Amino acid sequence: MSALVWTAVASFVAWCWLLLCQGFFWRTDVRLPPRREPDAWPSVCVVVPARDEAAVLPASLPSLLAQDYPGRAEVFLVDDGSTDGTGELARELSARHGGLPLTVDSPGEPPAGWTGKLWAVRHGIGLARAREPEYLLLTDADIAHEPDSLRALVAAARTGGFDVVSQMARLRVESLWERLVVPAFVYFFAQLYPFRWIGRRGSRTAAAAGGCVLLHADAAERARIPDAIRHAVIDDVALARAVKGGGGHIWLGLAERVDSVRPYPRLHDLWRMVSRSAYAQLRHNPLLLLGTVAGLALVYLVPPVAVVTGAVTGSVGTAAVGAAAWAVMTATYVPMLRYYRQPMWPAPLLPFTAFLYLLMTVDSAVQHYRGRGAAWKGRTYARPDAVPDKG
Repeated sequence: MSALVWTAVASFVAWCWLLLCQGFFWRTDVRLPPRREPDAWPSVCVVVPARDEAAVLPASLPSLLAQDYPGRAEVFLVDDGSTDGTGELARELSARHGGLPLTVDSPGEPPAGWTGKLWAVRHGIGLARAREPEYLLLTDADIAHEPDSLRALVAAARTGGFDVVSQMARLRVESLWERLVVPAFVYFFAQLYPFRWIGRRGSRTAAAAGGCVLLHADAAERARIPDAIRHAVIDDVALARAVKGGGGHIWLGLAERVDSVRPYPRLHDLWRMVSRSAYAQLRHNPLLLLGTVAGLALVYLVPPVAVVTGAVTGSVGTAAVGAAAWAVMTATYVPMLRYYRQPMWPAPLLPFTAFLYLLMTVDSAVQHYRGRGAAWKGRTYARPDAVPDKG
């Protein structure tokens, strides 16, 4: 047997293992757990970090203000140095739509060592603590919530005894590139962090989705959130690890009534979203980068290569094994496309999409070694070797 046949066999075995042994990551039925409404609804403060978000606020902020929540709730929008009138627009929307009380404040420029939106989150949590809430809802400025979203999150947290309840917001999928790349983004995330493992006590797997995180205030204090993770580029995963590492119980699943309204119409927009944090996910470790590239090639690229090579050379065995691996891969992607209400044509194109993600990951490493560090909303931060991540 040729080396390519053996490699195709290894890819098929890898897909069989992923299908059965990786927490059934490909299933999309992990939604908000069973819940019952509490006798007394706890107080909640909603913290929204916002930097130059005027384009999306009209579609997102009114949904937060309109939450049908029986207890005391208040929204704190932190205008993090916006230049597009984000803060003024938020006040106008509040005056126009009414609903939950809204406070808009600004934190000033972040000190060295704070990445991404965490400085704004810290300021918002500081404002919220004056109200002594039992829960904090950390949600991004591009996230739209159905009226019962907060109610369902709190009920799930109370019923299940969770310190963190996080939902992966349904991202926008309208343009051609969004259809090709966005469902795969969530699919790959679930492959890395199987949702079933995250909610299991005793499991080391921890992750959250930063667009929608309900956090118990006491757990936040115990885990020193966000100060303990101030250097983290992937802040949602770091938050979940900090809470779970301190003995907290966390849950993450797919959202049904929480949506991102941010558009990613061009490949460049999606490329920037992924490459911003891809190498940070690998802890800026070149060996992990090489292993990831090799793993992506084996799992996603070898099957179509084996099929084409087998067809050209007349090697039925090579083509058959490659086709079997490709078929399993395609089948595992179908549930995610259904969740996103998409046609099925992107499913067999998953190897191409994975190749794009491979290039994005390599580009993320290239940008890192060029000294550009992580970037967020026009800010560039020091490289992790200059400011160690202690989160």
